[in-house]
Amino acid sequence: MDHVEKGAAGQVFKNLVEAETDLTVELYPAGSLGGETELIEGAQDGTISIAMVSGAYANFCPAVAVTDIPYTFPSAPVAWQVLDGEFGAALAEHCLQQTGLRTLAYGETGFRHFTNSVRPINSPEDMEGLKFRVQTIPLYLEMVSALGGEPQGIAWGEVPTALATGVVDGQENPISVIYGNNFYEFQDYLTLDRHVYGVDHILVNDEIFQSLSEEEQAAVKRAAVVAGTTGRAIQQFNSAQGITKLQEEGMEVTQPTAEQMEAFREAAQPPVQAYLRDELGDDAEWIDRLSSAVEEASANF
Repeated sequence: MDHVEKGAAGQVFKNLVEAETDLTVELYPAGSLGGETELIEGAQDGTISIAMVSGAYANFCPAVAVTDIPYTFPSAPVAWQVLDGEFGAALAEHCLQQTGLRTLAYGETGFRHFTNSVRPINSPEDMEGLKFRVQTIPLYLEMVSALGGEPQGIAWGEVPTALATGVVDGQENPISVIYGNNFYEFQDYLTLDRHVYGVDHILVNDEIFQSLSEEEQAAVKRAAVVAGTTGRAIQQFNSAQGITKLQEEGMEVTQPTAEQMEAFREAAQPPVQAYLRDELGDDAEWIDRLSSAVEEASANF
């Protein structure tokens, strides 16, 4: 289940582009061309035509980090409407100017949730004193600290051992990653708090894109949108199925109430926003633009 949506999205993209044009698409799955940083750099220098990446893109276009502000998106449909609407288009154009990479479409890596081996978590108070493995990204360290937990930056390959030996009490990831890596063997409690919605960016080297005919460009854009939608659908299916499977493996799953979710948001969002405003400088306007877009989209759901 772990990142299977990327492979499916890539295959859909290849099939559609090759069916509608004379272009040939070669797929390199499972990180065979390197990690996300290598993929983005390869796309920039043209050795890779198209890349599907998530969090690392913020290192190249800092404004992208605003989508990782905790408890920003109340649901996946709201996130889709925001990213597929005016905000997503404006962010894509902004990043194109900074990176030379055109965003063809958005996919998703799923909502991230907390797990731990100590107790159910339904409020920030329940986080106090617990050590959580997080990515070594300041935004995530700030978020867990603001919620009362103790963030521990641990390399991905060391996470299973850290969980098994009690070096940390918990971690946070999408459902597909939690189940796909058998974290239920070390974790007893899953909290469906949806603290961060993971965005996938389907990027193309713009010089390569501009070298295509208008018909080819249109076909590539259509295929990318379908690929992103495919990835979203698979991620949603796997998340729903994964929750059931985690329960079958013995995990206790809790869903915070709307009031409890608001407590999480009030604790985590202001300090992370303050941190990002300092980091982003002039790009801090994207924090407010995103908030407005989310508020508008939320009215539809």
